[in-house]
Amino acid sequence: MFWYNFEFYANLSKYIFSSYTSSFDSIKQLDDEGNEYWYARDLQGILEYSEWRNFYKIIEKAKNACEASGHVVQSEFVDVNKLVDVGANLQRSIQDIVLSRYACYLIAMNGDPRKEVIALAQTYFAVKTHKQEQLELQKEDSLRLQIRQDIKEHNISLAEAANQAGIKEPRDYAIFQNEGYKGLYGGLGVKQIHARKGLKKSQKILDYMGSTELAANLFRATQTDEKLRREGIKGKPQANKVHHDVGAKVRQTIKELGGTMPEDLATPTKSIQQIKKEKQKKLSK
Repeated sequence: MFWYNFEFYANLSKYIFSSYTSSFDSIKQLDDEGNEYWYARDLQGILEYSEWRNFYKIIEKAKNACEASGHVVQSEFVDVNKLVDVGANLQRSIQDIVLSRYACYLIAMNGDPRKEVIALAQTYFAVKTHKQEQLELQKEDSLRLQIRQDIKEHNISLAEAANQAGIKEPRDYAIFQNEGYKGLYGGLGVKQIHARKGLKKSQKILDYMGSTELAANLFRATQTDEKLRREGIKGKPQANKVHHDVGAKVRQTIKELGGTMPEDLATPTKSIQQIKKEKQKKLSK
């Protein structure tokens, strides 16, 4: 009898959650880039709040939680006005809020815990957030692999250009590369960057860069390559200076755009080699 009841209620819970999942999906909106968002007025109805003023109190609590978590409130909760029909072919403007997935999750977490629908909303948006995080991680991994491969290919061309400029020996080329890093990283060379990332001696710094940091280094390499060839640079000191100056110029551009300096970007926990192995395992399965 116990197992019968357990199965019955388990199936009932799945049915209820599935029903509310459909409700949450039905009010979901998509922008031009395919990003999901929800209107607060629509969510108010699903979460069974009859009055906007009461629901708005929950939104205010969610905003406070958003700010406390370090997120930009204005990015997650966007105030808008929209027209609604009031009868007799008349419309009036009402306040509404465009909510991100995270904003919806915070609203659910600050809702009335006595309502069953609140618990279901918490589960729905938690699952949604987790799935999106996994997708973003997969995109980042793929992007890292692609840019890392591009750097590998462009470094071959850069080595040829450096050779034509007079950098022949491996030791000289190491100095040449170090100058490029110093320009881009505000005076930090390979050894300092390696230590800053907390890497072992056998680990390469390029394999422990995120896509943004890799992209900055790719731009440094391609622009140095082109400048050496275009201006016909000759001599080791001159080639080293070009590499340093290009790296410094890329750094200056990042600063002007309000970006994070490369040495301050987070170091990924997974290396490029680990990502490759994971993808190979998936392909083999």
